[in-house]
Amino acid sequence: MHTQSDGTRAGNSPATQVNGRKAGRAVSRQVLADHVYAELLESLMDGRLAPGAVVSIDGTARDLDVSPTPVREALARLEHTGLVRRVALKGYRVAPVFTQEDFAELMEARLAIEPVNARLACTRIDRHGLDELAEAVADLKSAPRGPSFAEFKDYLEADERFHQLVARQTGNQFMEAAYSSLGGQVQRFRLFGGVGITDAEQAIAEHQAVLDAVAAGDPDRAEAAMAEHIRNVRSRAIADAPES
Repeated sequence: MHTQSDGTRAGNSPATQVNGRKAGRAVSRQVLADHVYAELLESLMDGRLAPGAVVSIDGTARDLDVSPTPVREALARLEHTGLVRRVALKGYRVAPVFTQEDFAELMEARLAIEPVNARLACTRIDRHGLDELAEAVADLKSAPRGPSFAEFKDYLEADERFHQLVARQTGNQFMEAAYSSLGGQVQRFRLFGGVGITDAEQAIAEHQAVLDAVAAGDPDRAEAAMAEHIRNVRSRAIADAPES
């Protein structure tokens, strides 16, 4: 991990330059937390932080030349993804890679929730929502898909955004919360195969099929397309997973 470009440790000055203007502590802290989150996520996804490894708050703060506070905030966000776990009195550790059993349970839950989300979204989505879904699919198509996380993170972001948007367009706070509780595991699930993005073309076509069904106002087709996508993701991930 590299040192922050301005070399300034958080808290050394009352304000930080953001977009050419001085910003208060709250903005500065959020910027730092986002920076730390991005650095830690890249290290986790690229395997530089191995499963079971301790993530030292103080050590990470020294490496990134920040105070411990944004590191704690970034680790709290990462805990939601399942990539790190907080251990009582011991801080944070990198979570183990999904087992086949973990993965099967996650996909079972996604199959129970996401096709219903697609059906509901199809009956309730507005023009703005459709535009947002279309933008997510367009971003999937244009995103790089190289072997390192830095090269495929935009693809993952667009993928996750699409599914979040479908959940949001249900107009049902409980369905959205149900998806959110699973969506945080998506990046950890990507480590299950250990090979990065190998199914982009198939996955993009499947997202497009969901979008087309929603745009056509066909709930049955939208539900079926999402179910087919989740089943195909499951099959491809299992095929790509290294033998234990």
